[in-house]
Amino acid sequence: MNSENPAQGLTVTAIEDGDITEVIALWQRCGSSRPWNDPAADIALARKEANATVLLGRHDGTVVASVLVGHDGHRGWVYYVTVDPDHRFKGYGRAIMTAAENWLHARGIKKLQLMVRGDNAKVHAFYEQLGYYDQERVVFAKWLDGRDPTP
Repeated sequence: MNSENPAQGLTVTAIEDGDITEVIALWQRCGSSRPWNDPAADIALARKEANATVLLGRHDGTVVASVLVGHDGHRGWVYYVTVDPDHRFKGYGRAIMTAAENWLHARGIKKLQLMVRGDNAKVHAFYEQLGYYDQERVVFAKWLDGRDPTP
């Protein structure tokens, strides 16, 4: 996958081995990583099978946006949707989400879901502008390795 979004000057491609360090730095800079999730392991898992990938948005060769996108055969999911703070409000968030939607659609996935922390009002507004809606669901979680619950 290699597509140019001329309106924003953003080129979207799938992650490659040489991108991993830069992507992890972007996630950390954007506050998307959490102490209980190893970003390198998340990237490796996403790249392991054909049902997931990490898409990168580049402007002038620099990674400025990313999304980890995948599906379970029924629904698509996105994680680590990030735009470099120095490049926000240029349409890159919309462009990387469109790339994720297109990636899923090309694989026959009809619905995309995502989770946003309840107190993250700015991100709620972003997704609402893109046509996403709150399904008013409760999300349950359990660490299968016996860890204590995390927020």
